[in-house]
Amino acid sequence: MFLKKSVLIVLITVLLAGCASMTDSQRRTAQGTAAGTGIGAAAGAIIGAIAGDPALGAGIGAGVGALGGYVWSSHMEKQRQQMEQVTEGTGIEVTQTPGNELKMNVPGDFSFDTGRADIKPEMRPVLNSLVAGMMSNPAAQARIIGHTDSTGTDAINNPLSVNRAASTRNYLVSQGIAVNRIHIDGRGSHEPIASNDTVAGRAQNRRVEIYMFELAQAPQQQMPQQQYPQQQTAPQYPQQQYPQYPRQEYQ
Repeated sequence: MFLKKSVLIVLITVLLAGCASMTDSQRRTAQGTAAGTGIGAAAGAIIGAIAGDPALGAGIGAGVGALGGYVWSSHMEKQRQQMEQVTEGTGIEVTQTPGNELKMNVPGDFSFDTGRADIKPEMRPVLNSLVAGMMSNPAAQARIIGHTDSTGTDAINNPLSVNRAASTRNYLVSQGIAVNRIHIDGRGSHEPIASNDTVAGRAQNRRVEIYMFELAQAPQQQMPQQQYPQQQTAPQYPQQQYPQYPRQEYQ
């Protein structure tokens, strides 16, 4: 018990001292790691950032705290910076969600025309940057949600929103991302972010939201030992008793 308290005191000291000397990017990574993995991994992230050795920090974090949920690793932070550079001046929003996902909101000016599900050429550089990030980070996955404006009925908009997400996924797959790393969904016109009464508002609602996330590495579970049936032994039959006849004496 005393040892655990001593370790906790050391970790808190490291956290306080480390945060004061960290850059904004390092602090963002450490905070995201803390939200996804707990104080142990957060301390590891800070120590690794200060020491300039992310592997060292990852080892410390894994040793102190159990992992779970989404993590905001150095890979994710680098991807955020790259996406911000690619989308600068385009109106595409790049944010880190409270759940440690990298969210890209791509409006209709760069994604889809009214009633169409094929992506515009302007969207390809954004998707190419996403591909590069997922290629360099095998632990990353993507979730794509399609949306429409209020033009048309639900019978049209609901499948259209799914098809827009599918078109985005298909492009990523065509660039080398495994299809099982990408999940899609559609919300039709039910989640507008602007008024559908104007052309500009409908263009904002006619969008895809792309979420990139990195799963925390779960502790390896020991595989149960396979039980084999015991070898069957040959059945035991009772020994047959034969009648005893008196021995005949010959003269």
